[in-house]
Amino acid sequence: MIASLLLLITFVILGIPTAIIFIPWSIITGNVLPLYNATQMIVRSGYFLARIHIEVKGRENVPANTACIFMANHVSNLDPPALIPNIPGRTSAFLKRSLMHVPVLGWGFRQGEFIPVDRDGRKESAQESIAAARLVLSKGVHITTFVEGTRSKDGRMLPFKKGPFYLAQETGAPCIPVSIWGTETMMSKGSMRIRPGTAHVTFHPPIFPADYASREDLMAAVRTAIASGLPEWMRT
Repeated sequence: MIASLLLLITFVILGIPTAIIFIPWSIITGNVLPLYNATQMIVRSGYFLARIHIEVKGRENVPANTACIFMANHVSNLDPPALIPNIPGRTSAFLKRSLMHVPVLGWGFRQGEFIPVDRDGRKESAQESIAAARLVLSKGVHITTFVEGTRSKDGRMLPFKKGPFYLAQETGAPCIPVSIWGTETMMSKGSMRIRPGTAHVTFHPPIFPADYASREDLMAAVRTAIASGLPEWMRT
């Protein structure tokens, strides 16, 4: 539990003054970058103290000066903090709408233009989220999404949700498949315990929606790319 406590203490001690200073600053100036960069620094510091190492490969595959959709598998709550600080430039992300109502944290998400998602299955909700994501991409900001829609219980890949692929086809934004593994042994689903270890993050070459005749073909190409960077037992 020591790693869990160190991570929590770091987030609290550094997060409170960061929120007090940079959230009002971003509201007043409209410039969210100081808040975004400070948050990434806090995450890196917490991971360092908790002895969570991150091995990153393929970052050179990300096109420069192009808003992309990063599509990753999801095996642990440690995945977003392992991935997002290693994405070149600023990224938004899809997240549960309930998180937007968390005191202070919700303000930060709104300032960062994170995109709330309802899991009610309604077409209108999905269309609202896609419209918000399209607007973010038009500003040159990346989108990060965990395409399975939830964490895998055992590390094996789950079926993909269709929403991110609708977004990709509508905008033509390059899809960057991302493989994440190692975190499944450091923090399993349903547990708050964190074990030190190494998270492996691999950025694959971009996949362009215009090169595929259908959403299903695009989805299959992204799935194949993500699977190629995972241990074989996780690909099923």
